[in-house]
This record gives sequence, structure tokens and C-alpha cells, in this order.
Amino acid sequence: MDALERKAVGALAGAAVGDALGGATEGWSPAQIRERHGGPVRGIVGPFLPDWRTARPASPYHKGDGHVTDDTLMTNLLVRVYADKRDHLDAYDVAERLVPLINGEVVWIPELERETVPLIRLFLAEKWLVTRLHYGHVDPREAGVGNVVNCGAAMYCAPIGVANAANPAAAYAEAIEVAGAHQSSYGREAAGVFAAAVAAAFRPGATVTGLVDTALALAHDGTRAAIEAVCERAAKLATAGVPCDDASAPLRAAMEPFDTVGPEYRNPGLGARRPSRLHAIEELPLALGMLVLAGGDYTDAVLGGVNYGRDSDSIATMAGALSGALHGVDAVPAEWREAVGTASRLDLAASGLTMAAVAREIHAADQRRRTEAAEAFAAVAAEA
Repeated sequence: MDALERKAVGALAGAAVGDALGGATEGWSPAQIRERHGGPVRGIVGPFLPDWRTARPASPYHKGDGHVTDDTLMTNLLVRVYADKRDHLDAYDVAERLVPLINGEVVWIPELERETVPLIRLFLAEKWLVTRLHYGHVDPREAGVGNVVNCGAAMYCAPIGVANAANPAAAYAEAIEVAGAHQSSYGREAAGVFAAAVAAAFRPGATVTGLVDTALALAHDGTRAAIEAVCERAAKLATAGVPCDDASAPLRAAMEPFDTVGPEYRNPGLGARRPSRLHAIEELPLALGMLVLAGGDYTDAVLGGVNYGRDSDSIATMAGALSGALHGVDAVPAEWREAVGTASRLDLAASGLTMAAVAREIHAADQRRRTEAAEAFAAVAAEA
């Protein structure tokens, strides 16, 4: 692999591994996680509830044991769309290319242990895409308005960062456009900022500080404020030598003013997930915060997200994508990659290699378009 491929595979394999590890602790508190596992989770573990098929409160999915969740299912479907179009995406591509895959492509669903269409597994906020775009024929650019505001769009935007490798502003703009079909408000904003941070990780000499600076430069409103607050707290904890496993409470305190879900993750209040310029999703600021606290280390950042609980699979997905893009696939422990690939029946290198090839084609096309535009502008500017 060359550098572009190593980073692309690192981003997407890193996201999938983080997702699989985090799925086992999703929805639980740090205290519950430690009690269940006799301390912090250090790798791939089994379901939180052994009777996962019927247990409550929990979804009837086989989380844990290296099974990826809907984060990776959606990420891989978006890669399929890029592989088909071989160019930048917009909201219409979500309606015309992604939704048919969600609604009709039969794939292996690890958490269900069977093949079926992704729609069967997706959360209600993702089922919204099929309802609004397939059945409602809503303008794709506006279809995200009215959906619950959550991380549903942001969680699968890593491929957009790869498609715009080393160009964070372009990644932000494309993700905002794509996510308009799915989310509004701070859910859409997080998608743009996450994609931009992934793109920034492809720059030569990229650092964790550079990724955070990129996020802050592009983010708006509560999303920007939340990232700043959480990353500042993380930097102080890092200086004090606090490990990621012990940072859940102070990082949650930094995030809390911007969060709408509330302290009871499984029982959110009436104000939860509603549009606002003052709030932010929890997952992206926490992923960046864990990355700061871990000094960019993949294992520490991902396990920090895993042991944070709440929406741990998406936090670990985003932290894994960012660290994997920053350092390349070798930063993602080989034993985890192998175990997750086997358990989820996935080739974890395939999506990254596909996106690296697509990114090269997009970059070449962008160069041609810029040259044509420059020549046209020069011609018209020279006319008397």
C-alpha cells in the first residue's frame, strides 16, 4: 500500500473496529461497564446482556463479539455509492443511489446473524431516509428537516473525508450537502465537521492539534463550542496524566451543557434531539477529546470511547476513523482487525482501498475542472 491507501484503509478499518468494540458497551454507564467486565474493557468482549435476544432495556441485537453495528453498515453502503459514481456526492445521490441500497441490497447483518436488507437493522433516524425519500419523494436537499437530531448522518461520513483527502473545507461542504438528506441542525453540522477532520488527517505531517484546529475553524454554533470545551478539558487531563479510561466523568461534564439527551441515555427528556444552534451531538466532541487525551494513539482513544458508554459505538467509530487516518492502518491492532473481520464477515481493507482509488479519480477530475474554469475566466477577463 502507498501512503494514501494506508490512511484510507486506516480510516475505514479503524472506524469499523471502533464500532465493533463500542457496540458491546453502547447505552451503559462507565460504572455499569466496569461492574459487568470487572474493570475497563480492554478489547473485544461479549454482549453486555447474555440473553441479548429478549433482554430489556436493550435492542434485540447481538452486540459485542466483534460484530459491527449500523455505523459500519451505513459507511460501507456510502462507499458503494462512491464506487458507483466515482465523483463527488450530493443529496440527490442519497435519494437515487444510497436509499435503493438501504431498501433493497441484501447483506450480512452481524448483529442479526443473518442476511437481509440494511433497512431491517437501521435505527429510526436512518429509516427516515427511506420514508422521506423513497415513499415521500421529498426534495433530497431538505429531507433531513424534521428528523430527530442525532449522530445518524455523522457516523458514516468518514468516506467523504477520504474522497476529499487533504482538503477539509471541501469535505465539510460535501458532507453538509449529503447530510441534508438525512439530518438538520447540529446533526448535519457534525457530519460536516467530522468529514473535514478525517480529510485533515491526510495532510502530510498532520497532528491531533491540527485536526482539532481544523474542526474549530469550520464548525459553527454549539458544535464548535462543544468541541472547544471538551478538547480543552481533555488537554488539561492529558497534562495531569489522566488515562482515557478514567476521563469519562470530567469529559461528560464538559459536554453536558451542549447535550440534549440528558443524563439518562436510555430515557431522554422532551427536549432531546431537537434542532438548536446552542447544542451539539455528544459523539464527535467526545471522539476528538479522547483523541487529544490519547495523544492520537488508536488503542487508547478507541478504548476511551468504549468505556465512556452511552453512544460508545459511534464515539469509538469516529475516534477510530480519525486515528486510523492520522497514522495509517498499522495503528489499528492487527488482532482486532482480524477478529472483527472474521466475526462480521467483512474484508476490512476493501472499503479503504476502494475509497483511495475513488479519491484519486475525484482529485484528477477536480484538477481538470479547475483548469477549465481558470481558462474560461482568463478568457472572459481578457475580453475588451
